[in-house]
Amino acid sequence: MRTTFFNILLQDHTTKHTIPKPQPMTAKPHINPRKSIGNYWLGKTLGHGSSGCVKLGFHKTTMEKVAIKIISKAYLQTSEILANATKREMAILKLVRHPNVVRYIEAVDDPNVPYVYIIMEYVEGCELFDYLIKCRRINEPEARDIFWQVCVAVDWCHQRNICHRDLKPENILLSASKQKVKLVDFGMASMQLPTSLLRTSCGSPHYACPEIVTGKSYDGRLADVWSCGVILFALLSGRLPFEDNSVRNLLHRIKSGQYVMSTYFSDDARDLISRMLTTDPKKRIKVSGAFML
Repeated sequence: MRTTFFNILLQDHTTKHTIPKPQPMTAKPHINPRKSIGNYWLGKTLGHGSSGCVKLGFHKTTMEKVAIKIISKAYLQTSEILANATKREMAILKLVRHPNVVRYIEAVDDPNVPYVYIIMEYVEGCELFDYLIKCRRINEPEARDIFWQVCVAVDWCHQRNICHRDLKPENILLSASKQKVKLVDFGMASMQLPTSLLRTSCGSPHYACPEIVTGKSYDGRLADVWSCGVILFALLSGRLPFEDNSVRNLLHRIKSGQYVMSTYFSDDARDLISRMLTTDPKKRIKVSGAFML
């Protein structure tokens, strides 16, 4: 059976997305000139993560806004795995140049400073997670537009042997106009050759595929497809397909593929979600294959 959901997506998006050139600011923002790193002034804190925080930054000459991820070297020294993950994230971000993926600019590692700074494109908007919480659920035309952009970015990465492995609304940014999507946080990403499998369990349990929760070797591309299916379900319904207060029960639901679709899902959406949330990875649709249907 040929799904028409992606056909609709492709019909609705025939123009190329391009990264807009940053425009110089007309007025200098209020910044403490004592707080700077490299070519950038440090501004307000945008968010916090397990490895550090992200601050708003401004280029000292052009005043272009950037996002600066600040990671403590002491934190990296606690684990070789963490240090390797950070190096891998920077290496992968250097390879990714796509309008729907946050743009890597540079890294600053001053031996006299106890932090590593990763300079990235600043996206003025919000996390898809926050937008979904605000809207409760998103109507299908808008969800299709957002989901199409996510899949375009994921497909581009997969064609270059890059698997994100932590796809979820918290790692998807929406521009202020809600028309542009950017994938962020490649901390769990991995390179994977077409004939190889991955073994490291990572990502959020609610978005993890059955292969990962059962501890099996897995194809990172198909793990991303499963996560995309969970995201689409969440966009359309405002809830997750697999939920339970008990972690044990949650993992059982994921392994058995137990979920119930909302009655207002269109037939096309039902068809695509069911093909993405297929417990057997050999039967799960591929992102690249879906675009060809």
